[in-house]
Formats: sequence, structure tokens, C-alpha cells
Amino acid sequence: MSPTTGHAVISNLSVLGVEYPADGSSGRWSPQRMAIALVYDPVHGWSSTQFNADAPDPAWSAFRLPHPHGSPGPFEVAAVAGLPAVDLRLSRTSRPCTAQTAPFGDDQFLRWQSEPGVRGSGTLRSPSGDVRCDLVGYHERVRGRWSWPVLGGWVFGFANAPSDDPAGPPPWSVVFTLIQPQYPQDAANGSVMLWRDGRMVRHFPRRMLEVAVHGELHRDRVVLVPPLAATLATAPAPAVPGRLLITARLGEDRLVLDFRPTTAARIANPSETSLKPFSVHELLGGCVIEGVVSGRTFGFEAQGIVEFAGDARDD
Repeated sequence: MSPTTGHAVISNLSVLGVEYPADGSSGRWSPQRMAIALVYDPVHGWSSTQFNADAPDPAWSAFRLPHPHGSPGPFEVAAVAGLPAVDLRLSRTSRPCTAQTAPFGDDQFLRWQSEPGVRGSGTLRSPSGDVRCDLVGYHERVRGRWSWPVLGGWVFGFANAPSDDPAGPPPWSVVFTLIQPQYPQDAANGSVMLWRDGRMVRHFPRRMLEVAVHGELHRDRVVLVPPLAATLATAPAPAVPGRLLITARLGEDRLVLDFRPTTAARIANPSETSLKPFSVHELLGGCVIEGVVSGRTFGFEAQGIVEFAGDARDD
């Protein structure tokens, strides 16, 4: 997100498995690759590529391509039609958290690793025009084997505190994750993590969290993407929460995250296992974060991004 212009970029690059031929031969098919990019303009709203966006392979990644902090690398994703597109130089300022794994169902799991404080500089291209801006965001790598409806859904988000240093790490960063599998009920499936000056200083496990939602975001503020989704009779989605409140406590340490979205993009996704509707929602809005760590009180306000997914039910 750009702390000065209000623009935002969300991009997902996925590789779906390695499929083996049905006849059991030794050959194997190429994995399925997908790329999508969303660009948010505070005046003109959301624009999105289809799921077949052009992206480099391999793309810039803090995990796949280790490189010195502060050494920028290119990140370019564009719609086949040309717009929207992002042409950025990304650089790391922080250190990643340790990888976490959430097992659920009978034999499914999801493994993720997060790194906030990623800085970007370059051009965002959308139907409303080109904008050059500086951004600060978050990078995540997810691996695993899962399917709907067993996965159920997930919620994750982040916020980076404002900083006067355009090249250094944010003074504070918060990342939270919450997986919502159908079973088992006691799955170790979430966390809240806190970074100070680019290094993680606290990890609040799932059993120390409470999550609450309140109200609804007006449906006129929710945009359906990618462009072809509107032609596919995509089923209605549940209401988007108007407020998300997450509290975490571990001993004397505590953290409260109060997120109030102002706009959302609903990405209509195919489900691998059924024709039931499945959606990923990308929410933008203001975050108020406050807490106490090692007796030190801190707090900040910033723009954040929250993603939640679900709805591929079998009922």
C-alpha cells in the first residue's frame, strides 16, 4: 500500500501441484500456474487482471531468491490485455517469521511463512491512467495440500506502522492468520505476530486469540472481480464485516488490532472439488493497533489489508 497516495496492489502467483497421468505412466504433466493482480485507485476504485496475468517465472520472492536487504528486484505482472499492470522494484527491510503449519481434516495441511516491511517503488497502470508511487507491504509464501469444503476458509491481514525512513523497516508491523477448517475443532490454526524494526519480537498462538466482527460493509463498496466473473452468474456472497477486532494475550503481553474496511474486492474463484461458490475478499481500510510488550506500551494507526476466504460448502 502507498502511505501517501492511497493506492494499493494485491497479487497472487500460484502453482497448483504436479499432476500424474491417469494411466500410471512415469511421465507427468506440467503444474498449473495462475497469476492475478489487483490495483486499487482511491478515486477510480478497483481494476483486476484475469487469472491468466503475465508474470515472470520465477517471480521476485523474499523466500525463493535470497538476496541482501535493500537490494531491489523487479516485479512485473500485467493483464494479457495490457491493463492493469504493475512494474515495481521490490526490496526487503525485515526478517521473516518461522514457518507455521496447520494440519486439519484427515490428511490435509497448510504451511505459510510471512515477511512484512517489503518496500516497492514503480508504476501502477490501470484504465484510469499511470501512477508512480512508493509502497510498503507484505509477502507471504503458502504451501500445502488442501481442498474445500474441508478447509472451510481463512482470514489473514497485516499493517505496517508509518515510518520517516523511506528505505528502512517499519518501526512496528503486525501480521495475523486464522485458518477455519471444518474439523478437527482443536486444530492449531492461527497466530498473531509482531515485528519491531524489522525483527519479530512476539508470536501469539491461536489459543491466545479472540476474533470478533461487527456490522457489515455496504454492498456498494464490494466489487466483483476478475472482469469475467460478472458473466458467470456468480452466486451472492455473505456480507463483508464492517469491523474486525482481534485481541491477543500471552502472559503480561497483549495486542489489540481494530480494522475497519472502507472497500473490498471479491475475487470469484473456482473450487477444485465442487461447483459451490467460493470467494476471496480483499479488504482495505484503517487499522488501529495498540499493545504492551515487555512492559512497553506502543500503538500506531495505518492502512491495512485483510483477506478472508470461504463459502465452498457442501450443505
